[in-house]
Amino acid sequence: MADEIKLTLSRYNPDKDGEYTTQTYTIPYHNDWSILDALNHIKAELDGSISYRWSCRMAVCGSCGMMVNGTPRLTCSTYLNEFYPGEISLEPLANFPVVRDLVVDISDFMAKLTSIKPWIIRKNKKDEVDVSSEYLQTPAQMTVYRQQSLCINCTLCYAACPVYGLHPEFIGPAVIALGYRYNNDSRDEGKEERRKVLANEAGVWKCTVVGDCTEVCPKHVDPSAAIQRTKVDSAISWFFSKLTGRGE
Repeated sequence: MADEIKLTLSRYNPDKDGEYTTQTYTIPYHNDWSILDALNHIKAELDGSISYRWSCRMAVCGSCGMMVNGTPRLTCSTYLNEFYPGEISLEPLANFPVVRDLVVDISDFMAKLTSIKPWIIRKNKKDEVDVSSEYLQTPAQMTVYRQQSLCINCTLCYAACPVYGLHPEFIGPAVIALGYRYNNDSRDEGKEERRKVLANEAGVWKCTVVGDCTEVCPKHVDPSAAIQRTKVDSAISWFFSKLTGRGE
């Protein structure tokens, strides 16, 4: 008899009963299958009604994140062999409203991401229109922010963050990390604009430095470190503004 493994999925259908239930599926075990492969097998062969997100299958798009045995993971890069012969429990990412089954609504995250303007800002707006000009960087200049630029917006750090779970107004780890990324880009001149968001009551000072965001990040962005560095930058900026009489 072929080896098998059990996956228990959280089910939620707002159009049917609006209640959370679980459903267990027994599938063939393949040593080289990811959890996403297993979900695709269930949907194709056992139950076409299950809902979940996925796209690239290469840990680039960030869309297949969910709680795997209670921990936020990308299911395309998490393999059955890590859990076999034990069972696997799949739930939607924590701290987000559930749309259906394993699909969550990340509208709050997207709004917060936009608020820190994650793009190159130039004081001379003609620079943003005239694409003929080049703003070259040295390898050393790029190294300053490269780690934070690896963020794929998977929101695993939000599912792991106890502060975001308790205080949804917190702008959160990935947003702050990306703010740090652009603030440290030698081509950017929008640091002051972002400071108003990053250093406000819902910004970096809300973080209590638990560090779970860094633990679950699949791209090793280390948002916890970015938050602490942004705190230092904000404190220096505040002190300088008071010293020079330019404070708000």
